Formats: sequence, structure tokens, C-alpha cells
Amino acid sequence: MPTFLVNFVGMMKDMKTVIELFERSCEMFPGNPYLWEKKNGEYVATTYTDVKREVMNFAGALCSLGLDKGDRIALFSEGCNNWVYSELGMLYAGGVNVPLSIKLTDNEIVFRVEHSQARFLIVSSNFLNRIRGIEDRIADVEKIIVFHSDINEGKYLSFERLLKEGEVWRKENAALLDERVRSVTENDLVNISYTSGTTAEPKGIMLSHRNYVTNVLQSDSLIQIPEYYRILLFLPWDHSFAHTVGLYSFMYNGASLASVDYGQSGMEYLRNIPVNLQEVKPHILLSVPALAKNFRKNIEAGIRTKGRFANRFYQAGLRVAYSYNGVGSDRGRGWKMLLKPLVKLWDAVLFSKIRKQVFGGNLRFFVGGGALLDIELQRYYAALGIPMFQGYGLSEASPVISSNTPGYHRFGSSGMLVKPMDLKICDEGGNMLPAGQKGELWIRGGNVMEGYWRNERSTSETIVDGWLHTGDLGYLHKDGWLYVLGRFKSLLIANDGEKYSPEGIEETIAEQSKYIDYCILYNNQSPYTAGLIVPNKQALREYIEKQDVEPGSMDAYRAMLKKIQGELMAYRVGGKHAHLFPERWLPAVVAVLPELLNEQNEMINSTMKVVRGKVYDRFKEEIDYLYTPEGKDITNKRNLQNLKQLMS
Repeated sequence: MPTFLVNFVGMMKDMKTVIELFERSCEMFPGNPYLWEKKNGEYVATTYTDVKREVMNFAGALCSLGLDKGDRIALFSEGCNNWVYSELGMLYAGGVNVPLSIKLTDNEIVFRVEHSQARFLIVSSNFLNRIRGIEDRIADVEKIIVFHSDINEGKYLSFERLLKEGEVWRKENAALLDERVRSVTENDLVNISYTSGTTAEPKGIMLSHRNYVTNVLQSDSLIQIPEYYRILLFLPWDHSFAHTVGLYSFMYNGASLASVDYGQSGMEYLRNIPVNLQEVKPHILLSVPALAKNFRKNIEAGIRTKGRFANRFYQAGLRVAYSYNGVGSDRGRGWKMLLKPLVKLWDAVLFSKIRKQVFGGNLRFFVGGGALLDIELQRYYAALGIPMFQGYGLSEASPVISSNTPGYHRFGSSGMLVKPMDLKICDEGGNMLPAGQKGELWIRGGNVMEGYWRNERSTSETIVDGWLHTGDLGYLHKDGWLYVLGRFKSLLIANDGEKYSPEGIEETIAEQSKYIDYCILYNNQSPYTAGLIVPNKQALREYIEKQDVEPGSMDAYRAMLKKIQGELMAYRVGGKHAHLFPERWLPAVVAVLPELLNEQNEMINSTMKVVRGKVYDRFKEEIDYLYTPEGKDITNKRNLQNLKQLMS
């Protein structure tokens, strides 16, 4: 058995629960900061020892409220110290966390609280009014515990007051709490994390102590985190990626995590991120494509304000770095080594300053949580000297399955598999395919979820003989690199049976064209691919203002449609983005949708992903029209009507 696997088995014997994971860190790193939070204008550290004290106090408080082992508690809050005290306190008391995204609608909150049968609910004072508004719809919740509040009325209790009462209770009932803690096993649940519901009703993913401990140790097989590292955790803490890698992997290694200063609103939270980056000076960031693209946009906007020469110097530096870095795994090899002095020059003069001004100066790398992170974005951050290591995972796998690392990275791949874990690629019939062939990814290991809460049918369909059917399309390169191509069941299917995953095309078009916010592709055994477009209204208005047409006229709308068509033609032969994708999967016909996609009309879910099935159902008439002779012309009457409605 390889040395790592021997060590892994040994660690698993020593640590079977998240509680034991935390206790180990408290013993090994008692004085190390674990949490950083903004208080009175500056970040204040809380050590592992101090965190444990608050965790134990809250565990005592929950026991005093009558929490039984296995009871569920919903947690609805931005990331903060109390988030950690709450979850770990629940675990010490034998409870199960049901983390809720702060982006959820009222109906989504009610569904999750009711479906999980949560006895208690914990809420930040920032979202107390949201809970008051649905209180009568979650009548089975016995107690509502509020962060940063002195509330004490009816069901509502102050979290801070409970901590004090819990401290008294646990001192008087030390044996009872100790017995509860010792009763927790690796098979008990840590949380029930609900899917975003892109295709159907949300499902509650049951993740156990065994799942989390396994995945933390698996993640450590790829990237080891030094104890002095800090992370500014700006992804939502209910997000499985942020949860395992941010909260637990940093905890296991004795490192520390900082929460973003939320302020009084979501907008203030976003404005605080760049400020907090300078204050925390993180060594690692977890990101998703949308955030990474936004950072780049702001960096380049700042460069342009410095004038034409500065922008040209910046662009030249990127070109040199792109050549030097190659595809990642061949960085600086062969003839590329000749570029090293130039790379060092641009880094000293420009890129190191960008890293300091934007990210604080300590940032070593990002870890990206999006399987379809675009290659250009990876090349860009590598050029800046802060590579973005793409990874792949899903909540049902706790979630980390693979990642690129400082030692092994290749742009466009999802990296190497965590160890130990089994993976196989299967066709639609469940037959295993050889390396290099595309199929559905199946995995097996201790990180595979226990199943879906109160949903045996979905569980049995998703986990078969111990294998998790991920629903993702990909292949394994002979050298061990995993490539994830999109959803296995949301493929475009041509009339000759050939299949293709649409996500890469859709994301690239929306990213590279300022005139297109969303592009959703459709091909269900059809002779050509259709595109459903949501244009960027402001960009089109600005475009029309520069044209010799009257705004609001039909000629103006025709010009807008022609502009959209031109943006799409850039991906075909002769265009500036030609050869990025096979032409048969590019949109040959286009429907402009008459409304925006958002959470209110349920076309976008709480994680900002398009709910493809609902879009197809909602705009079936537009899709059908595209396969008629009249629909092939982008300036058809339906597109003109829809665009006029959208722009008005």
C-alpha cells in the first residue's frame, strides 16, 4: 500500500468525526488564530482555544433547550464567527445543521425548513425581518435564535444570551454534555445541504462526519495548507466548496479564515470585499468564475485609466507571461526558459504591484470551484503570478473530487483526483469506458454522501452499488488529468445522434460579448442548434445612440438584432473567435427572449445558474418558431416584438 494511503488509514482510525478533527487542532494549535472578524473597524483574531470555549457554551445551550441527538437546526446567516460557533456547537450537542443560502427566496426557505423538519432556526440580525415575514409558514420551528441581538420574546432568543446560559449549564452538567459528545459517531450527519434545484425540486444532501473527515484528508492529498495561511472566505459559507475547503481544511491544518464585513446590506458586503482583502492579506482565495472575471474586469479598468502606454505595457507583459507559462504543466520548459528574465522584469515592475494593490500582497493562488472555468481566465491569473487552480466537485461528494495544484496544473483540466477515491467513466448503459473516451463520471469513496433526506427514490437512482453517478460528462486523460465537459444529461443532441455539452459555449459567448447577458443553446435531435438570447439592454442602447437611426424605431431594433448576430458570427469561420467550438453546435438561429432571467421568475436559481428545463418550457413557442422558415431570419417579427418589449 502506498505511504499516503497507509497514513490516510491511520488518520481515519484516529479521527472519525468533525469533532475529533477540531479537537486535534485545538491540541496542536491552541494559540493559533482560527477566526478573524471585523470589530470596531479592525480585524480581531479568535484562537482555536477561544473558539472551542464558545462552541462548548453553545452546545450546552442547545442541550438545555432540549435538543435531542439527530435534531435538525436551520442556519440562515452571512459568514461570521457565530456561524462557526453554531455549527460546531450543534455537532457537539449531536445536532444536524441545515445551512441556508442568504440568496434564497421566502418560498425556498420555507421548503427547506419544513422538509428538513428543523426544530430550531438560527438567524443573523441582518435577516431577522425575512424570518419574521415567514414565521407563520414555519410554525413547527420551536425556537428562533438571533445573532447580535438582545431579543427575548416568544420563540425568539438572543444567541449571545444563550452562550452565557450555556456556559452555566455545561459547568453544572459536564458529564451529560461529555456523554452526548462521545455518542457522536462517523455515521451521524453533520448537515443536510440542499441542492439549488436547477432541474427539479431541491434535494437535501445528507453529509456525515465520515464524509467530511474523508474529504478534508483527501483534499490534503492535493494541496497542503501551512498553519500560517489566512483565507478571506467571501463565498457563501453554506456553499459546500467553501464549507469543506474553507472551514474544515483550514481548521485541520491549524490555519485561519476571515469573514467579510457584511455591513448593513448585500451591496455593502460587495463593496467591502476589496477593502477586506487589503486588511486580511490572504494567502489563498476560493473563487468561482463570476468573481474571478469581476476581479479581472476591475484590474483592467484601473490599468486603462493610467493611459495608453500603461495599457500597452500591461498587454505586452501578459503576452510574454502567456508564452512562458504554456499550458501550465510545461511552464518555463524548453525554449520558454529564454523568457524567464522578461517574466521577472514585468513581475517586478507591474504584476507584483497589482497583486499588492488588489489582493494584499500575500496571495499565492486561487482555487476555482467551477468545472468549466475558462482557459483564458486561468492563463490570465497565472500571468499575474497568482494562478487559479481549477477543481471539480459536487455537494454529493462533500464536494472535492479533483483539483489542479501548485505542483501539477494544466489549463483546461480539472486536475488530478483526490486520494483515495475510485473513478470510472461510463456510457449510457453503465459500461466502463477506456481512458480518453467521454462519458458520465462515477465515483466511489468515503466522501460520497449518505443519500438524499427523505428521498429514497432519488438516492437509489444516484448511488448504485456504492457508485455516485455524478451526472457530469468528462474523460480521464492517460496521464491522469481529469477533464469535465458539462452536464451529462443536458447535452445537445443533433439529428444524427451526436452529443455535445453546451455550457462552455454559453459561458464564453456571455463573457466575451458585452451585448449578451445570457445565451442558452437548444438542440434536441434537430438539424441545427438554436440560441435563446437575453441581451444587455444598456449596451444595446449605447450602441444605437452611435448609429444613424432613431432610437425606439423598428429600424433601431433591427440594427440591435444585427449587432447580436454579428457577435455570434465571430465564432464562425473568418470571425475573431473562429475554431473555439465546432460550428454545428453554435447557434444557427436566434430567439431574443421577451424578459430577463432572474430568481423572481425562477429562470435563475439562488446560485445564479440558469434553470435550463424551465427556460425551455417557458419559451417553447420561441424555440418552435426558430425551426420554421420565418424564424431563421434574426430580424423576424417575433424577435422584433420581443426586443421592443424587453427594451421598453
